[in-house]
Amino acid sequence: MSNIENFTSEAITLLKSLINFPSISKEEEKAADFLQNYIESLGIMTERSGNNIWCTSTNLNPLKPTILLNAHIDTVKPVAGWKHQPFTAKLEDDKLYGLGSNDDGGSLVSLFETFRYLITKDQNYNLIFLASCEEEVSGKNGIESILPLLPPISVALVGEPTGMQPAIAEKGLMVLDLIAHGQSGHAARNEGVNAIYKVLDDIEWFRNYQFPKISPLLGTVKMTITVMNAGTQHNVIPDTCTCLVDIRSNECYTNEELFKEISAHVKNEVKAHSFRLNSSKIDPNHPLVQRAVALGRKPFGSPTLSDQALMNFPSLKMGPGESSRSHTADEFIKTSEIEEAIRLYIEMLDGLTL
Repeated sequence: MSNIENFTSEAITLLKSLINFPSISKEEEKAADFLQNYIESLGIMTERSGNNIWCTSTNLNPLKPTILLNAHIDTVKPVAGWKHQPFTAKLEDDKLYGLGSNDDGGSLVSLFETFRYLITKDQNYNLIFLASCEEEVSGKNGIESILPLLPPISVALVGEPTGMQPAIAEKGLMVLDLIAHGQSGHAARNEGVNAIYKVLDDIEWFRNYQFPKISPLLGTVKMTITVMNAGTQHNVIPDTCTCLVDIRSNECYTNEELFKEISAHVKNEVKAHSFRLNSSKIDPNHPLVQRAVALGRKPFGSPTLSDQALMNFPSLKMGPGESSRSHTADEFIKTSEIEEAIRLYIEMLDGLTL
């Protein structure tokens, strides 16, 4: 553990460099190039597909379980209101400012330094570090494209800003199009069928309906109308009205089950963008979770989505920083949070038996 300060210093230096490379989702190539070259300069061999980069512990043993350490290199676009430069790392006291510093750079560099430490010792498992892309848009060229290329994974530790508390469940996401079809006509005469009026009952249903299964960790399924479009001009009855519905599922339902129930209740057409981003949960008695609990960490359910939704094996979400800072102006990570993360990750994983 005497190396924690050195690992922290190197993690902060790496993160500063990564912030200076814009890596908006689907535009991560320069950041990926830099990260790959950095890892290989340390004598660690990498593999790459698209803008996803991974490295493995040496001498993989097929008889051992495999742990995946995962964080993403992409960011959202910078919002308005930045007082600092989003693509210029700036350290002020304990705070490192820059787009992606909190989401997800702090986790990325902390997990990589943890990987560096753990592979110097014989472990009871194989270890893979994966820096993935397109997480912010749930893109098909991100982690979903890489998992088939990896050995079977026993459990994943997904780095996301959780205040280094273990998220043992995570809400899923399904986006729906709600489409009402009417008939155009002149607004001055009693003509046509107003598509806006046709959709009102369904909007009210989405607002008030409660799915009966409630998760002790994630609560209820949450449905929200977030976008509505209709009409062409003031004197024309709109013949189409479309709404976007944001649905955050708990682990009690698959997205397919929710869609079937919704389709049975609403009067208008509904279309799902996809069913692939389901809710996830790990057994609270899993050895990785129990290690976190033994270190004073408190398991919770996370309302936000991550690449866990695309993993078909147990996963735990845990990382430095706070979710409330993500996607905000003047995003930052504390250097003390990175140091704590590296220390806790190592204490959780070093000598772990699955």
